[in-house]
Amino acid sequence: MAAPHPPRTDDWWRDAVIYQVYPRSFADGDGDGTGDLAGVRTRLSHLAELGVDAVWFTPWYASPMVDGGYDVADYRAIDPAFGTLDEAEKLIAEAAELGLRVIVDIVPNHVSDQHAWFREALAAGPGSPERARFHFRPGRGEHGELPPNDWPSQFSGTTWTRVPDGEWYLHLFTPEQPDLNWAHPDVRREHEDVLRFWFERGVAGVRIDSAALLTKDPELRDFTEGVDPHPYVDLDEIHDVYRSWRAIADEYGGVFVGEVWLPDAERFARYLRPDELHTAFNFNFLACPWDPERLRRTIDSTLAEHAPVHAPATWVLCNHDVTRTVTRYGREDTGFDFAAKRFGTPTDLELGTRRARAAALLTLALPGSVYLYQGEELGLPEADIPLDRIQDPMHFRSEGVDPGRDGCRVPLPWEAEAPSYGFGTGTEPWLPQPADWARYAVDRQNADPGSMLSLYRTALELRRAESALGDGALSWLPSPEGVLAFSRAEDLLCAVNLSGDPVPLPPHAAVLLASDELPADGTLPPDTAVWLRT
Repeated sequence: MAAPHPPRTDDWWRDAVIYQVYPRSFADGDGDGTGDLAGVRTRLSHLAELGVDAVWFTPWYASPMVDGGYDVADYRAIDPAFGTLDEAEKLIAEAAELGLRVIVDIVPNHVSDQHAWFREALAAGPGSPERARFHFRPGRGEHGELPPNDWPSQFSGTTWTRVPDGEWYLHLFTPEQPDLNWAHPDVRREHEDVLRFWFERGVAGVRIDSAALLTKDPELRDFTEGVDPHPYVDLDEIHDVYRSWRAIADEYGGVFVGEVWLPDAERFARYLRPDELHTAFNFNFLACPWDPERLRRTIDSTLAEHAPVHAPATWVLCNHDVTRTVTRYGREDTGFDFAAKRFGTPTDLELGTRRARAAALLTLALPGSVYLYQGEELGLPEADIPLDRIQDPMHFRSEGVDPGRDGCRVPLPWEAEAPSYGFGTGTEPWLPQPADWARYAVDRQNADPGSMLSLYRTALELRRAESALGDGALSWLPSPEGVLAFSRAEDLLCAVNLSGDPVPLPPHAAVLLASDELPADGTLPPDTAVWLRT
């Protein structure tokens, strides 16, 4: 087991590296084909040795798993597929012994249709107090046969479902995920109680799913493109919710990270005011193409929008919803757009891997905190899932056009020669692993100093040792066209060559780390990044 490492600052979250675990696909401890908490506990040493500061778990609560656990039936119970509450408490304690904090995922916009509240609402009927916790409405049209409004879904398809008594209920996601009514005091109280429940069990923080969607226009007015305010995205009333949450987090020393997709920098920054959320995900960087000018603009705008509220930026290349980095960077379009996902997109994995290695050093050199999705440290590509094995509702709601998100959720390979690559010892994994994944296995990469895993370990070790890295200032330096170069403090420089030709290395005293082997001629090859002591 690795020894715990002390935090570099009191506000550990300002420059932390946080590893995202998708429990269903991390490690299977009981051999049933589904990842679980027992499996995570056996692999905590991997995370400690990698050098991360905290672990964020996507929802592990009781759920029918219609949307990968984001359809929560009970926030205070662990889903039996993952284990028990007692195991979760042990995991939190064992992680702490290794110096790893735990962050849980709260899903406040909606619950599962199997949640006790929604079952009570269906049974109680129109006009009941139970239905007031959700958005039930009569339909439009002569016989109420039309939905109450025309709001677009966050997935493909409709946002309203009609129940047998004729009323309709709102769901911005799937019909199995009814939206809660955040104007109702029961909803506010319940979530505050849930926060306390998990903080009292030792979690260090909470990731907030769909954080800008909670509050809705009370009139449920139709959506008109380009007309403000939007009827359900980023309404001003939402900030009252997060101010009340922040008071609870401060009681326990907990932190928040919000999933906030907003194009308006000023409105994004409002979520990061000192009495609201500590951090929010930076999706503009995640979706940015491998292009020097666009990356620099994205980095500048991210730092600028965080500066007025003195919040640290967060940087992330991939998560459980997004095409894996080595695949995305190996395509003609290296950006990411949910609407553009299609089957059979040509990919150059060798090129994508080279760029992903460079992107890792770029990301870890930027000011703020970094989120690392499981398998990124192994350089896993997006997997092609056979049509008869796809489970993601995004695929089915797109009528088969969108391949869905299962390709980035395939169970991890731990041991090259073991059944299921060491993910589990029994049943075949819930999603099939590609036949050529032995080369990505942890045990094989452990023995290879040139592997993606070795690169990440070395980079994270240096990031912790170098006081210039993490939170702080960034200064751009003059550089050739197609090259990003910036300094962190006076003596540390990061350079990334995104051009098609080698360029001279900047003047330096020593090379700390390079994403790929550097030639003897003193140049930085294309799609390569380097950290230099100046």
